[in-house]
Amino acid sequence: MASNTTSLKALLTFASGLLSQLPLGSHQSSSGGSVASIPFAEAPSCPSDSPLSCHNSTAAKDSCCFIYPGGQLLSTQFWDAAPAVGPADSWTLHGLWPDLCDGTYPTFCKSAPQYHNITQILTSAGQTSLLADMETYWLPNSGTNEHFWQHEWNKHGTCVNTLAPSCYASSYNSGVEVVDFFARAVEVFKGLDTYKALAAAGITPTHSKTYTKAEIQDALTQVTGSEVVLGCSYGKLNQAWYSFNVKGSLQTGSFVATAPAGKGGRGNCPTRGIRYLPKRGSSSVDSEDTMNDAQNEL
Repeated sequence: MASNTTSLKALLTFASGLLSQLPLGSHQSSSGGSVASIPFAEAPSCPSDSPLSCHNSTAAKDSCCFIYPGGQLLSTQFWDAAPAVGPADSWTLHGLWPDLCDGTYPTFCKSAPQYHNITQILTSAGQTSLLADMETYWLPNSGTNEHFWQHEWNKHGTCVNTLAPSCYASSYNSGVEVVDFFARAVEVFKGLDTYKALAAAGITPTHSKTYTKAEIQDALTQVTGSEVVLGCSYGKLNQAWYSFNVKGSLQTGSFVATAPAGKGGRGNCPTRGIRYLPKRGSSSVDSEDTMNDAQNEL
């Protein structure tokens, strides 16, 4: 389970006016071999007393160490059962979204440049492990991985002010902010095991029973200690949004779990009768489900 804080490192800067789509290159070793770039290695160092986003009473002195105005970060997860997306025993990552402190949100911003070659950037940076995680857990329910990742970066990643090229100063290389964003998003996701938390409370995918909203909320509140925004489609559980404020930058700061601001009514699950269906084609179906499916086909 995730703790109330999740720490990590990262971020970069921009060569003035340069909007190059050239991918971040990996370093060369003395023997001529390629060495993978290290996420967050070029991020600016932030003081330990950096203010917590959405909680400052005065203007923050260093905008590269304070997320503003999008100070509520949402780590959003999906459960796609049909068609099945991702492993049968894991939710998938949808994105890391910077909402404003009142729950509204910006999109397609200019804090960081847009990119249309996410896979190439990560590959050129030697991020094979990160890409493997993304190809397993950060998947679309339609379209290509690349198009989905481009969408998440261009719509949401560009709105994180601490990923601005100017925050990397002279150490900035085009694309390093992309590495930092995706690395941090995956890191946070790995600390939020929705499937495991639900299973620990006896809530497992099944065709044969339903659950109440309170049961699901209580189980997922155990993950971070804060309320989770739940999403349903036609009474079927399919979304969970975890809310955080950040002390410092997105790259190197601490993620502090918080109640979802301005999300009243955003979760659309009914009070009871919620279905949590197995992913179609998965083997994690109980014997009663298997029997019911067989009878339905007769």
